[in-house]
Amino acid sequence: MPKISEASDYQTVITTFEMTPGTCLDLLEELKDAYREFIQHQPGFIGAGLHVNDAQTRIANYSQWRQREDFLAMLRSDEMRERNRRIHALCKSFEPVMYDVAESFA
Repeated sequence: MPKISEASDYQTVITTFEMTPGTCLDLLEELKDAYREFIQHQPGFIGAGLHVNDAQTRIANYSQWRQREDFLAMLRSDEMRERNRRIHALCKSFEPVMYDVAESFA
């Protein structure tokens, strides 16, 4: 489960995907499969969430990793490279960006 705290030194990655409403559910299933079958089993994985906007034109993905290198190793694996080709075919664009938590509020 993700832990949102500025005291944490985890690597946070937020990825946004842009797609048409016609491909949203297909892309969501592809992302769910990637997490269930591969990503969550990778070293350093802590947790993630998938969010879909009302218009089904964007998916936001929040994930956390013990360190930056864990995320990069998963991303560069042959399996994830193949999955990203399929994901890319279902959307207009996607961009993973690494963040540090600056502040959290409860």
